[in-house]
Amino acid sequence: MQTPVLQVSDLTKSFGDVVSVDRVSFDISKGEILGLLGANGAGKTTAINMILGIITPTGGSVKVFGEDLHQSRIELLRRMNFCSTYTQLPGNLRVYQNLKVFGKLYRVPNLETRIDEVLALLEIDHLKTRVSGELSAGEGTRLNLCKALLNRPELLLLDEPTASLDPDIADKVRKVVSRIRDEEGTTILYTSHNMRDVEEVCDRVVFMHKGKVLFTGTSDETLQHFKEESLEDVFIRVARSGDLESASSGVEDDGKEPRS
Repeated sequence: MQTPVLQVSDLTKSFGDVVSVDRVSFDISKGEILGLLGANGAGKTTAINMILGIITPTGGSVKVFGEDLHQSRIELLRRMNFCSTYTQLPGNLRVYQNLKVFGKLYRVPNLETRIDEVLALLEIDHLKTRVSGELSAGEGTRLNLCKALLNRPELLLLDEPTASLDPDIADKVRKVVSRIRDEEGTTILYTSHNMRDVEEVCDRVVFMHKGKVLFTGTSDETLQHFKEESLEDVFIRVARSGDLESASSGVEDDGKEPRS
């Protein structure tokens, strides 16, 4: 059996008396796109920060390519990359300068050629000499994606990659995500509040609520489990649930039976 590219086991993080992530477990196989879903405060960002080694877990473990992240963090991170709509690259550098800095950090071969490739892939090659701080929110998001693709990561973590994009560009980004998985075998952990993103690109989803995993499965399995008609309906019900039992059961918050 092939070793998972990412294996998260009983991952836990407490901040004082507050348990942000509570014994979360999931894994991702090579070439799979896994959606990590949940409302704000579900624990997704904390989990991602532990997977990146930015935050030290209170308990549990993270293995990447079969190796313990804590013991081999630098070597493993060179084979990974990360993109978030909510992080900004240095605004005083030009687009190509930002990519050159990160490309050197990741030891990207043929860096100038690779910079041109990723800029063209995200359709912002015309912005190559622009100052990064002058870009629109959507352009900045695509620049962040370019940075994340520079080193051809084997494991890519995407946090809300279409959040600031108009529908046309969001559709193009979803196609890019699917393309790099299909052509390069990239394994992807994908968080989003846009259920269209999830339905189009993710093979499986992990629903989190109040730090715990409620359910893991394909989109169809998730709908069947929650007895809802769409992932958006599932998301809304989970977000509005006051406790884990009502969020994970087949009963609506108001006590009524779910739709058949």
